[in-house]
Amino acid sequence: MTGDQQLPLTGIRVVDFTQVYSGPCCTQMLGDFGADVIKIERPGTGDLSRTSFPDEGGLDNPVFFSINRNKRSVCVDTRTEEGRQVIYDLVLGADVVVSNFRAGVMDRIGFGYDKLREINPRVIWASATGFGTEGPYQHKGGQDVLIQAYTGLMWRRASLDLPISVYATTMCDYTTGMHLAQGILLALLSRERTGEGQRVEVSMYDSMLHAQMQEACTQLNRGVEINWAAAPLSGAFETTDGAVCMVGAFKENPLRDICVALEIGEDLSERAEFATMEKQYEHRPELQRIFTERFAANSTAYWMKRLEDQDLLCAPVRTMEEALRDEQTIINKMIVETQHPTAGTIRALANPLHLSGTPARMDRVPPRLGEHDDEVLAEIGYDAPRISRLREQGVVA
Repeated sequence: MTGDQQLPLTGIRVVDFTQVYSGPCCTQMLGDFGADVIKIERPGTGDLSRTSFPDEGGLDNPVFFSINRNKRSVCVDTRTEEGRQVIYDLVLGADVVVSNFRAGVMDRIGFGYDKLREINPRVIWASATGFGTEGPYQHKGGQDVLIQAYTGLMWRRASLDLPISVYATTMCDYTTGMHLAQGILLALLSRERTGEGQRVEVSMYDSMLHAQMQEACTQLNRGVEINWAAAPLSGAFETTDGAVCMVGAFKENPLRDICVALEIGEDLSERAEFATMEKQYEHRPELQRIFTERFAANSTAYWMKRLEDQDLLCAPVRTMEEALRDEQTIINKMIVETQHPTAGTIRALANPLHLSGTPARMDRVPPRLGEHDDEVLAEIGYDAPRISRLREQGVVA
């Protein structure tokens, strides 16, 4: 992932206040394609993701590594007047400022859009919040699990008999981060035409409502809930040595083909209670019991072969470890490896966007806390005595 070709965002400077996940995955996406991302961190502790999960590496750990490559770390105490001036001097030459604090925090600490626009009219001020900047939840902390609950995502499950549970991957954070990156790129494109920066705002709440477009449109226009997890001919079923996910869809009569694949002995679609999709939904529990019993009778490999012979959509249920070892993962070049000065070899997921002419690069390993203080401050005109004075005052690390 190295090379000399100019990447799409080469020359774009990003001042990055983000932390935890939604914001950092956005700015890593920008950094992967050439943006100079300057990560602003708190002296001493830095980004919360440096300490969010216990790890032998301390502040330099895999959680932090996963979403902070291609960035430079600068520690600044923004509570001080001198620290705020450092930020203003950075913004003067910046293209984008990104944050993912609660609504109003950037204004309160002196870095709101109106203030930074006075310094640099071309700046794109991008913000991800939990719920937006207006309304009853504007000051509520936005967190992935809470957004799952608020937006209906957590309520839907394969059966109401199952307990409500937390989705195991932080999809709300990730989706919001990708929407934020899209907004920044659109604003950069607009600036090429107008010369003016603008405000870009996304919220986790809006992002996860939007991720449920089909469900929401059906609910709004028909008063009917779509629940893809409750489809009668789909599900995940345990086998003698694992589990298989089956999707009975996109065929003229998928139930008939499922019956052949699972060696059920009759075509259940000829029964009156299973003859139509509506009837299959009505009698879903009975169908699911039949499928569960059949899958439990043989191995994952056996049923995969049977299902694929009938051109039915299916997959083995994998662990993360198995997925990372999969030949498809390797062929897609989805794992990258680099050397960190203190952590040694780092392996992480590559960027999923594959551009033939300007592919993503890993030019910088995830930074150590405050690693680039002197370098970045020198670039904005601070001489060595001034930097030393700021360090003595605790303004920078």
